[in-house]
Amino acid sequence: MPEFLLTWLIAAAALMITSYLVPGLFVANIVSAAIASVVLGLINAIIKPILVVLTLPLTLLTFGLFLFVINALVIWLAGIITPGFVVGGFGSALIGSIVLTLITSGLTMLVGKRQ
Repeated sequence: MPEFLLTWLIAAAALMITSYLVPGLFVANIVSAAIASVVLGLINAIIKPILVVLTLPLTLLTFGLFLFVINALVIWLAGIITPGFVVGGFGSALIGSIVLTLITSGLTMLVGKRQ
C-alpha cells in the first residue's frame, strides 16, 4: 500500500475515534472523516507553517505547548471548510488537537508505519 494512502487512512480513523471521545467534535460519517483528513493535511501543509513562524516567540516561551493552540486553530478551520465535520468551539478544538495527536501517534505505532 502506498505510504500516502496509509497516512490518509490513519488520519481518517484517528479523526473518527477523536470525534467519539471529544465532546464538541462531530464527524457525520467515514466519508466526512476522509474529506476532513485531506483538508487537515492541506491546511497543515499550507497555513500551519506560516502560523508556526509567526508565533515562534510564543511557542518558545511556552516550551512548544503553544503548538497545540495552532493545531486547534487548524482543526477549527477544517471544521469551517469541511461539510460533515463540526467543531463546537475552540475548547473542543484544543482538546481535540491533543487527543488527535495521541491517537494518530498510537495508530501509527500500531500499524508500524515509519514517521
